[in-house]
Amino acid sequence: MSSLQTALTNAQAQIGTEVGVSNWITVDQKMIDEFAKTTQDEQWIHVDPVRAAKETPFGGTIAHGFLTLSLASRFAYDCFSMLPGQVMGINYGMNKLRFLMPVRAGSKLRGRFTLKDVNARNATDLLRTNTLTIEIEGEETPALVAEWLGLAVFKD
Repeated sequence: MSSLQTALTNAQAQIGTEVGVSNWITVDQKMIDEFAKTTQDEQWIHVDPVRAAKETPFGGTIAHGFLTLSLASRFAYDCFSMLPGQVMGINYGMNKLRFLMPVRAGSKLRGRFTLKDVNARNATDLLRTNTLTIEIEGEETPALVAEWLGLAVFKD
């Protein structure tokens, strides 16, 4: 049995189960400011703590939704390692994405992954679909929920 076939068989047994929970990461104002500069999205609700405290219902600045989403890769590093025979992993995109709760500066986030589907696209590519929930410490509602596609590429 090939490495891909072994990985497929093992993953099929995990469909519907939680396959990883990452470590917590603090999203502080410095991280938000750096993301704002990088993406050229310096809207005041993200980068002006004084104004955001006065003029928003959030009590201060909030992280960009795309900053929260961009942490998905870091959360995946905590939860997944290369499979036997795998030579690389590729972010293949999202099927669904919803931002459910703003992330206030200073919040801690973590990612929770549940395997939704897996299939072999060809002799070298295994496509995994995970439901990713990014949780905010102390909040019942998550920051976001997404259906994330990841391609595991195996040796030919």
